[in-house]
Amino acid sequence: MSAAPGIRYPWGEPPAPGQAVQLAEGVLWLRLPLPLDLDHVNCYALDDGDGWTVVDTGFATARCREEWLAILAGPLAGRPVRRLIATHHHPDHIGLAGWFHARGAELLTTRTSWLMTRMMVLDEQPTPPAEMLEFWRGAGMQPDLLAKSATERQFNFCDVVHPTPLGYRRIREGDMIRMGGRMWLVRCGDGHAPEHATFWSLDDDLVLGGDQLLPSISANLGVYANEPDADPVADWMASCARFATHAEERHLVLPGHKLPFTGLPLRLRQMIENHQGALDRLIAHLEVPRTAAGCFVPLFRREIGGTAYGLALVEAVAHLNYLLHKGAVTRSRGAEGAWWWHRAGA
Repeated sequence: MSAAPGIRYPWGEPPAPGQAVQLAEGVLWLRLPLPLDLDHVNCYALDDGDGWTVVDTGFATARCREEWLAILAGPLAGRPVRRLIATHHHPDHIGLAGWFHARGAELLTTRTSWLMTRMMVLDEQPTPPAEMLEFWRGAGMQPDLLAKSATERQFNFCDVVHPTPLGYRRIREGDMIRMGGRMWLVRCGDGHAPEHATFWSLDDDLVLGGDQLLPSISANLGVYANEPDADPVADWMASCARFATHAEERHLVLPGHKLPFTGLPLRLRQMIENHQGALDRLIAHLEVPRTAAGCFVPLFRREIGGTAYGLALVEAVAHLNYLLHKGAVTRSRGAEGAWWWHRAGA
């Protein structure tokens, strides 16, 4: 089965709930459920002899904890998880880090991931703060949806993330770490999440890619109220270009979602080209002024509603910010508070 020439999926089916698939000696693939449109996250267990290193965790929900208890007793054969590695700070990857830590595992992650998690898990908001409402208004959120959102409890990070450990062990670009009988080199990327760690085996062809290296879906690149002028699209494309200097056809990528795959050089080119194509369509769309909420069709080739609306909105802002930083668009604030974006010189 293949998504494109050069991209191959050696395993066509994911592990069953509570089970594992052995991808290589000492490396198990696990899949945890998510209550989202993207209904799973991949986790990995690496055999260290006297215990396990687990990479990523799933949400801190009763269902995920039950799945992990079944995995610990079954595929992991009752041996302890001694280390928990979080590739990045998003809750589907670090949600149960504190739970594992309470069971005796050391947490390893990048400094940025730990700081973001530690900060966000403490930032519980019963209703959206004024800065968030202003950001949504600036992005052109529909007035009725904005009014409704202003009075409702939104998703809070702490809803699905166990309290973060006070202490952790830092990993960073260029570090070497031994796990699963292999030595791994840490390479970090940005865009989807700051200082997102990936791990490249120096002893065989394995790469632990997290959400930085996905085979058939695009990682969300979002701008949020805490950093409204951020440019994650530029960060992402620069990271892809850096990874491309190391990627080889032989690499078997173990991603954070979907199926393990080969064909990483092509996939990195695709990830850059997909965003370049979206930016070209967006520039054409901005011949007349638009809000970020009015840019879904050129970016995603369809209108977006429902639970995906928020992710589409922050990704639209991200692409507009990229063009703004490049000088390709201008913007002006409308009377109702929304930013109107316009192609420069049009």
